[in-house]
Amino acid sequence: MSTLKFDEGRLMQVLVAPIVSEKATMVAEKSNAVTFKVLQNATKPEIKAAVELMFKVEVKGVSVVNTKGKTKRFGKTVGRRDNVRKAYVTLKPGQELNLSGEAA
Repeated sequence: MSTLKFDEGRLMQVLVAPIVSEKATMVAEKSNAVTFKVLQNATKPEIKAAVELMFKVEVKGVSVVNTKGKTKRFGKTVGRRDNVRKAYVTLKPGQELNLSGEAA
């Protein structure tokens, strides 16, 4: 287990939302990894601690991807989507994460 201590309130905010997409599902089936949208300034150890705290599972590793927001037009107005930071959290063999909302 990680010896680092994080503020529990901060850890509750680190994971913004689970990402449910075809790619995320394929990754989940292939490598037992779950994908989350995380805060822009979240660190890998923080993400690991947050997942272990919230879902009571053991995390093998965390990979992080930063995606730049696309520029979109709406008539004359030009806007930008937010930048997104995704975390691919690989779970240890035999571990399973239940995102469907039922209590464990």
